[in-house]
Amino acid sequence: MACCADLAGLRSSPADVRVVTSDGSTISAHSSVLAAASPVLEQMIASGRHGWDADCTVRILGASSDAVAAFLRFLYSHPRETAAEEWAEAAAGAHGAALLALAHAYRVPWLKQRAEAAVAARLTAERAVDATKLAALCDAPRLRLACARLAGKDLGAVERSEGWRFAGRHDPGLQLDMLQLVHDADQRKERWVRERASQHVYRQLSDAMALLDRVFTQGSASSPKDPGCDGRDLEAEASPCGDGSVRRGIEQLVRHLAACGGRARKPACPRCRRAFQLLRLHASLCDRAGAGSEPCRVPLCSNLKTKMQEEGVDKTWRLLVKKVTRARVMSTLSNREVPEIVNKSWAKYSSRRTARLR
Repeated sequence: MACCADLAGLRSSPADVRVVTSDGSTISAHSSVLAAASPVLEQMIASGRHGWDADCTVRILGASSDAVAAFLRFLYSHPRETAAEEWAEAAAGAHGAALLALAHAYRVPWLKQRAEAAVAARLTAERAVDATKLAALCDAPRLRLACARLAGKDLGAVERSEGWRFAGRHDPGLQLDMLQLVHDADQRKERWVRERASQHVYRQLSDAMALLDRVFTQGSASSPKDPGCDGRDLEAEASPCGDGSVRRGIEQLVRHLAACGGRARKPACPRCRRAFQLLRLHASLCDRAGAGSEPCRVPLCSNLKTKMQEEGVDKTWRLLVKKVTRARVMSTLSNREVPEIVNKSWAKYSSRRTARLR
């Protein structure tokens, strides 16, 4: 490799280490640079030197001479400086897998991170099996995740690759590992979909509680005997809830609860029972003490709260109240206006992180 064939020109002091590669090539280097960059090389230099100023020989095997030369050139460079140099990008693209293995073996964390990102960025279906094996040997979780995503998107192309057929003949465990990665990815996706759906339900319940409080508070100003159910068009009022279906459902339940006489029937009216569940949930979430402040105008709020304190509630109900409270807090935080200085700081951090990963 022309740019890294001899590293003696990068420092004014003479080279005192000879690095021997697998094909017998020799690269001159400086012990101070290698020892400062890698603790493994520092130990190899200390054990291979027979005297204070004596030269020593270090063998870096398992990679081509060009890859070893690129690895040493990275050790001579500062991590921040290599991010903007063309030779570093070319070397990471040409010898990414070898650099990842060398950085892992000789414990150079910043180079391992960069090589892992380079291999993951150039990952194809033909190389997915080999990259999965490399990720397992070099403890590279980001590369392993990239292989899992690629296999999940196009498992057929991975199964048609030469690496898959070779693994089937010589390493069936690697095939099982790839299939397990795809299965785990599908399981995570399904779990994520279920969690998103449940979060949507809790957010709807949180919005319903806010709308319930608003309906009875505004309705009580004009009809104390029948709060919130005086026949006005509640749909025309401004609602804090952005979901129209939740608003209409609450309005229908409020009107039905005021007009229905099914609370005394056996079995009770299903819609009345659902309305009482909402009132009970509101009583669990309501933080108005009533004494010294404006009392809550939602019907049965204080009565249900006193009853729950006397009789207690089960674990399932407490979990529901906890999740609805969390959804309310998260909704409030998401709607909060972010200061301009925070937006600028986040944009600056994102740009630096993107440049570092490249």
